[in-house]
Amino acid sequence: MHKNRVNILGTEFDNFTTKQFHKYLDDDLDVKANKFIVTPNPEIVLSARKDTNFSEIVNNADYVIPDGIGVIKGAKSLGTPLHERITGFDTLQYLVEAANRKFSKVYLLGAKPEVIEASAEKIKKDYPQVDLVGYHDGYFKDEADIVAEIAEKQPNIVFVALGSPKQEIFINKYRKTTDAIWIGVGGSFDVFSGTKKRAPKFFQALNLEWFYRLIKEPTRFGRMLAIPRYMNLINKEKKSRK
Repeated sequence: MHKNRVNILGTEFDNFTTKQFHKYLDDDLDVKANKFIVTPNPEIVLSARKDTNFSEIVNNADYVIPDGIGVIKGAKSLGTPLHERITGFDTLQYLVEAANRKFSKVYLLGAKPEVIEASAEKIKKDYPQVDLVGYHDGYFKDEADIVAEIAEKQPNIVFVALGSPKQEIFINKYRKTTDAIWIGVGGSFDVFSGTKKRAPKFFQALNLEWFYRLIKEPTRFGRMLAIPRYMNLINKEKKSRK
């Protein structure tokens, strides 16, 4: 869709500001456009680099936004800077607010049962003009019933929290069932519902949200190793371009 994409280790990122992106989303909702948003961080970039099928799904999405600060730093290091980081959580938040303004229909899929339930209750309480047409946790064996419900309800926005790459594969497979904005949101329902706290503003301002999550969840250490691997590849790519 957008011609000004920036290639970071094989993943093509859209290079626009948050303000521009939100304008696109508002326009998409107004015309009931079918759009697919992917929010890659360094870990997803590495996954796409290893899997050509996944890479194709990511790069063929309508919007590929730079979720991780590592993406922003990598782009700058390669001499192709991106305007700014646009997180998946902030995009979820904006879309819920937009749905509330526009009386849009929303469907939630994924996360633990108690998390998706809490997310649904938060929408009902804090965003009363959202038409929450359905929700289901991520613990299902058969996709058919869920896909059938989405097709029947025809939501305008579908949030999918199944973890990457499962959520992107799911969206790519079923997005034609309804003309909606489809977005994979990973663990964002945990924060949105209040089940987990987002990093304080201090950590956000210093681009240290990843460090805050690591402090709170030491088991994430293995996943965090993707960051040095990613930066090592960035450095190699930088040298090869000289």
